[in-house]
Amino acid sequence: MFIKNKKLMLLTAAFAIASSPALAQEATLEGVQAETAFIFNTVLFLMGGFLVMFMAAGFAMLEAGLVRSKNVSMQCLKNIALYSIAGIMFWVCGYSLMYSGVGDNGGWIGSFAPYSWPGAGEANEGDYSVASDWFFQMVFCAATASIVSGTVAERIKLWPFLIFVAILTGILYPISGSWQWGGGWLSEMGFSDFAGSTIVHSVGGWAALTGAIILGARKGKYTEDGRVVPMPGSNIPLATLGTFILWLGWFGFNGGSQLAMGSNADVSDVSRIFANTNLAAAGGVVVAIILMQIVYKKIDVTMALNGALAGLVSITAEPLAPSAFASILIGGVGGAIVVFAVPMLDKFKIDDVVGAIPVHLIAGIWGTIAVVFSNGDASLGTQIVGILAYGIFTVVASAILWTILKVTIGIRASEEDEALGLDKAEVGVEAYPEFSRG
Repeated sequence: MFIKNKKLMLLTAAFAIASSPALAQEATLEGVQAETAFIFNTVLFLMGGFLVMFMAAGFAMLEAGLVRSKNVSMQCLKNIALYSIAGIMFWVCGYSLMYSGVGDNGGWIGSFAPYSWPGAGEANEGDYSVASDWFFQMVFCAATASIVSGTVAERIKLWPFLIFVAILTGILYPISGSWQWGGGWLSEMGFSDFAGSTIVHSVGGWAALTGAIILGARKGKYTEDGRVVPMPGSNIPLATLGTFILWLGWFGFNGGSQLAMGSNADVSDVSRIFANTNLAAAGGVVVAIILMQIVYKKIDVTMALNGALAGLVSITAEPLAPSAFASILIGGVGGAIVVFAVPMLDKFKIDDVVGAIPVHLIAGIWGTIAVVFSNGDASLGTQIVGILAYGIFTVVASAILWTILKVTIGIRASEEDEALGLDKAEVGVEAYPEFSRG
């Protein structure tokens, strides 16, 4: 516990030295150890936070590479806007809804209030800096919105999307997040989701799926006779770069979720989380490319990219407990999910431009179930209850919000604007003005 009044701290230390040098030495050592742990814990939050923040760049580059050239500027605009909106909304009410007074409200919701932290020069009480925790949790919130952006790309209007993001990041995600990470009712039940396979990724996936269904497919994506018309992305190198950025950022996502780096045991656990996270991603890639070769005789690079991301999502619910081999298997199943789920969505004429639904929703569900194979304290029944609770809440709330936006201001670009490209129609700045194509 830190003493805010520096004069009182000095007087206390002087009295201790005068009365008992041995006791003073022991107290000083404990104080140094506590302050050192405070510093390292705070550094973990900050390092993890800026790595997860860098994932915003990864999402932007991945989406910019996987949409057609006439919509690239729109995706870049959406990603920087959603990150900014999420940051403000998570301060206005999101953090408090997720973490403040959840137990006082039956474990279902926190409080509506802007969050605050000590002012300049004021010390924090506790095990880490309050502002560092807010920052770390905020970037997770922004990642949830990024998942939605890629799925509904190329045909959604800008402002309805940003309104949806404001409600998602300020209200929906924080409320559901409070059930577990805020010490709410799912936490009391024993639901386990270490870094957010369900809390972050499936919530974003459910919101994306609901939006894709209500919005409808891109014009010309599916023909009347049931054929799927390929609409290849504009820049595979850019999408690959985005994937590697996301892969790097995931070390902050999972490693930072250890929430402590003030002891040998904590640092060792963070290291194991890094290793398992990397192995799961690698497993997702390898399984995806092997299955593509077997099933399709050609290896689609976008499947390999999403295989990596699905492996990462799969291990996120429990990146510490599995063995190295188990981590590869968990990630490998995520890679297989991508290969088989993408064509399944096409059969239902659900147009997911970047493949976010298989990666974040279905692999997120798998990762949450996989917890029971390595964490002896986890119950399959409880994990399923958590999956269903997040799914039902997010689908119902998202459907209501998407529908209200649709019937009021409209959510879909006109056929003319969609054909022209949203860069020209809404942004006014083309990403590739020399050779924009359809």
